[in-house]
Amino acid sequence: MTEKEPPSELAPRDLERHIGQTVRKLRLQQNLTIAEIARKASISSGMLSKIENGQTSASLDSLAGLADALGTTLASIFSGYSSDEGGAQHVKAGQGPEVVRRGTKRGHTYQLLSIERGPRRVFEPFLVTLNDKSEIFPSFQHPGIEFIHILQGKLSYRHGKKNYMLSAGDSLTFRGSVPHGPEKLLKLPIKMISTIIYDDEMARLVI
Repeated sequence: MTEKEPPSELAPRDLERHIGQTVRKLRLQQNLTIAEIARKASISSGMLSKIENGQTSASLDSLAGLADALGTTLASIFSGYSSDEGGAQHVKAGQGPEVVRRGTKRGHTYQLLSIERGPRRVFEPFLVTLNDKSEIFPSFQHPGIEFIHILQGKLSYRHGKKNYMLSAGDSLTFRGSVPHGPEKLLKLPIKMISTIIYDDEMARLVI
């Protein structure tokens, strides 16, 4: 049976469905099977099938792998999700799409507050919520500069070999290429804004 491309119309704010339709459309345009793309992206065929059907939240790492496997960019997979050309993106409280980052588990959520529409990522703003003191956090590394601002709670945050005590109202700016992440959660719940800036020229001006 020949696969047919999914319809182009998208339900508003349905990020998982949009990603799945975009990935499937790109795959079919290249006459590639799920198994072929899954192998290139280093994920299971079952996971890719769930992504294409909008049944799961893929990690940013998995989406980057899929973009590479499909010969496109991560931004192109998100492109078109917000369709009001020239308009501002308005994300109401609690309605930012939740994404999964590699190594995050229970009690650790990321809500994406803006989606890049251009040819490359410039920045990514997240609302991060931490609710579980027992979780052991991985070390994150990524390009660009990261800025975090604590809205609620208290924690020890590591960057390289140094730990910083952060409470509500505190901010921290650092290079994302140095291993970093929460070290110890001291007062729950913790909410913070985390913004990653990918522009290298801007990064050199900031630090």
